[in-house]
Amino acid sequence: MDLLEYQAKELFRDAGIPVPAYQRIDRPADLKSLTIPYPIAIKSQVYMGGRGRLGGVRMASNTIDAIAAAHTIFNLPIMGELPKVLLAEAKFEIDQELYLAVVLNRSIRRPVLLGSAQGGIDVQTAIAQMQQVVVDQEFSPFYARRLVLKMGLSGDLLNAVTDVIERMYRLFLNKDLDLVEINPLAVNTAGEVMALDGKVSANDAALGRHPALAALDMRSGQGATLKESRPPGAAWLPDVLSTVDPDGQIGVLANGAGLTMATMDLVCQAGGKPLNCLNIGGETRSDALPEDLCERLEQGLELLSRNKQIKVILVNIVSGTLPCSRVTQAIAKFLQRPVSIVRSVNSPHDEVRLSRVKPFPSLVVRLVGVQLQEAELSLAKTPAIFVEDLDQAITQTLSLVRKREP
Repeated sequence: MDLLEYQAKELFRDAGIPVPAYQRIDRPADLKSLTIPYPIAIKSQVYMGGRGRLGGVRMASNTIDAIAAAHTIFNLPIMGELPKVLLAEAKFEIDQELYLAVVLNRSIRRPVLLGSAQGGIDVQTAIAQMQQVVVDQEFSPFYARRLVLKMGLSGDLLNAVTDVIERMYRLFLNKDLDLVEINPLAVNTAGEVMALDGKVSANDAALGRHPALAALDMRSGQGATLKESRPPGAAWLPDVLSTVDPDGQIGVLANGAGLTMATMDLVCQAGGKPLNCLNIGGETRSDALPEDLCERLEQGLELLSRNKQIKVILVNIVSGTLPCSRVTQAIAKFLQRPVSIVRSVNSPHDEVRLSRVKPFPSLVVRLVGVQLQEAELSLAKTPAIFVEDLDQAITQTLSLVRKREP
């Protein structure tokens, strides 16, 4: 179960992690009794990432501007999801942004500390600079300090960030969580740190031990889930399928909300029009094994391919646990499925004739992980196009869309 940002910050505050002064906003009129000083940020509270790029975060310097911004954000869908509440937050002057996370790695059955000296909305840069430390014994401050040193921090900032990581880990352990993420952990010119955004994922199997966490679930009735639109009989784990542009001809399939949003944004910036974006979820889920990523990938391709408007599907997968060759084997298996047929009776003697249905959309595959050469070989005999560079993959996607336009 994922928490909204304001719910995550309540946990952060209780754990001693510094957060800005904030206030939950249930309706625009609540801003008339705001208790925090201006200027403030008004933030959409949805479960999807990328709110800032889509207009879900706005600054306001007075009550009139704040109420106007709240009206706009309450009616602004983010990846198909409308917020039920907003967050008003005091402005914090940023000099540096860091990324921190504690995540449960199911494949090795150990918590892992993650950190990047580059945080914020630039997901690709944060991933490129990501450092990790596996907690393979009883936790001690040594693990947190080791991560901070690998991130290249020093001086007072080293001690401040180490303290935040220790508190994140205690929260992770005490609440039986799958993920505690701060992005960004902002640093001002005075060296003070502040958790400006956070994400918390609770372990569903442990919610019985934490009724207060279970009571925070606000997902009921929000957004369309893949479970609702999956093929009959498919054992799918719910993830959000969003419509971006009703006139679009591109399907984007990625694993992880941040990666899905970043891919969609880059396609739009290049002049493309995504019709649907599908997050099939990462490898370290509380309700699935890493190997289930391949099954979810096949089901996601099936779902997107059933939409006749989609001309090209762009697959962007970051595989940290599974080798990329396993991912492409799943794609190849899907593409080699028997061709669907339909029966039509048109002759006077009711002769049955078989005709092929609309062909599968063109497929562009970009992967990050190990065994890339083997992955490319496994797709060599399929219609899929394998590209290692994301920019090239997007260029290829747009080129194929133009070729398939009537």
